[in-house]
Amino acid sequence: MLWPMFAIVLGFLGVAVLAVLAVRVYTEVRRLSAEVALAGRRIGAASADLEREAAGLARAGHDVRP
Repeated sequence: MLWPMFAIVLGFLGVAVLAVLAVRVYTEVRRLSAEVALAGRRIGAASADLEREAAGLARAGHDVRP
């Protein structure tokens, strides 16, 4: 009777370890997705700035050309 109880305890501990690791993965994925969203917003803002400056530069270059 000792071996089946030992196997049940080991099975329970294995499931508990997997649950802890799943929670850690979940929190890291949420953190990573927040970082990716922030980077996407920064890239969008930078591309808008670049487009705005490029339009201004094109207007300035058009005025200079004979």
